[in-house]
Amino acid sequence: MKTRRKTLLLHAQKIGCDTLVCFEPENLFYLTGFWGEAIGVLEKNGSTTIIAPELEVGRAKDDAIDCDVITSERGVGLLSALIKKIKGKKVCTDCQNYDTMELLKKSMPKIKHSTDPFYRAREIKDKSEITVLRKASKILDDMYELCTKKIAKGVRESELQAKLMAFAMEQDMFATGYRSTLNPLIIAGGPNGALPHAQVTDRKFASGDLIVVDLTLRYKGYVSDSTRTFGLGKISDQAREVYEIVKESQRLGLQAVKPNVSCKSVDDACRDHINLNNYGKYFIHSTGHGIGLEVHEFPTISQKSTTILQKNMAITVEPGIYIPNRFGVRIEDSVIVQQKPINMHKFTKELIVL
Repeated sequence: MKTRRKTLLLHAQKIGCDTLVCFEPENLFYLTGFWGEAIGVLEKNGSTTIIAPELEVGRAKDDAIDCDVITSERGVGLLSALIKKIKGKKVCTDCQNYDTMELLKKSMPKIKHSTDPFYRAREIKDKSEITVLRKASKILDDMYELCTKKIAKGVRESELQAKLMAFAMEQDMFATGYRSTLNPLIIAGGPNGALPHAQVTDRKFASGDLIVVDLTLRYKGYVSDSTRTFGLGKISDQAREVYEIVKESQRLGLQAVKPNVSCKSVDDACRDHINLNNYGKYFIHSTGHGIGLEVHEFPTISQKSTTILQKNMAITVEPGIYIPNRFGVRIEDSVIVQQKPINMHKFTKELIVL
């Protein structure tokens, strides 16, 4: 935790600040080890304080690592305690709430809003984070094994989701609460698979389907993300062809992952192969993204990215081809960037036809 705090302060100093204030639960957890409703304060000497309403204080004291915990009333009471703590300091905050920022500015006109120190620190994973991510990825692999037993003709997408989530929760793995979807998972059979962010429906799996199963779940705070595409019954020659193109595209992308190479070069490796096979217009998203305490973090693995990969970044590599109204194929792994990248998923990428 001391190393994390030093790194956070280094990034704060780059934007002219000596104190960090976090409202977002992911940043609070990264700074303190406590996930809840509270405000975290990191001062330039490394001293760390949690300001929490009384209903959260018990958990904060139990979970936080090397932190002082201050009790305050919710709302304006929390802000008053915060202002008393940080007034006169050069402060950067991740606060997303307009009204809260306006109140803070009245007492500290020079307070800065920036998420950059938090995201830049979180880009590089430490040993404990990598251990958690690898465990999370192992659970996702176990869920794909479960898919091979539960996918069958007549089973609904929603039924498979329920069975997978029951298994996940038994392993202490939970939904991410990602705001752009109403479902914890993406399970998309047949034509639904042509929608990269398909919502889970009551559609029944049928012979000839390709079934995209995208598992993005949280374990001990950290998110692992993986996708496999299964076949059911007699699938078409085109579906098999597309599957093999995506599989090779992903292999080439994974091969390109190394420290000190550009994120764009990883995207290029995947995209060039799909373009070469005349399906380029059907690859309609970027190749990947960072993972960690959120589903999508820095860096972005895309054509426009200018980021250079660094050792111990955690990223996804997930090319896909989507044929409108017919089917989709996506294959995705979460990877730790090293000279020999750590692919955290072992479940096969050969096409399994059930």
